[in-house]
Amino acid sequence: MLAGFKKFIIQGNAIDLAVGLIMGLAFKAVVDALVNSILMPIIAAIIGEPSFDDLTITIGDSVIGYGAFITAVVNLLLVGAAVYFFIVVPINHMKDRRAAGDEPSEPTNDEKMVQLLEQIAAK
Repeated sequence: MLAGFKKFIIQGNAIDLAVGLIMGLAFKAVVDALVNSILMPIIAAIIGEPSFDDLTITIGDSVIGYGAFITAVVNLLLVGAAVYFFIVVPINHMKDRRAAGDEPSEPTNDEKMVQLLEQIAAK
């Protein structure tokens, strides 16, 4: 049983998952800073409120705080837009450039061997 666990940990799947999780958390901090420090103040300048958390409606004796929901939806949209425009679009652009052949690809081992032999023959 322990040998199976040791194989699972060393195999790389758990390590890859851990690295991905750590990088995701670090990236979350960057995106949150972008949204909270740059995008939300721009919305506040346009709308007049940086946060909708204080918006409530009272029905009888109950107070419904719908503003927190609106703030969460706006944050979701801003985070989604930030991820799309700052990660997805540039990566797709890079993939398209590579597919079109605009960027030089790494030569294969055979191509490297031919280049070396041509250099030797030229001397």
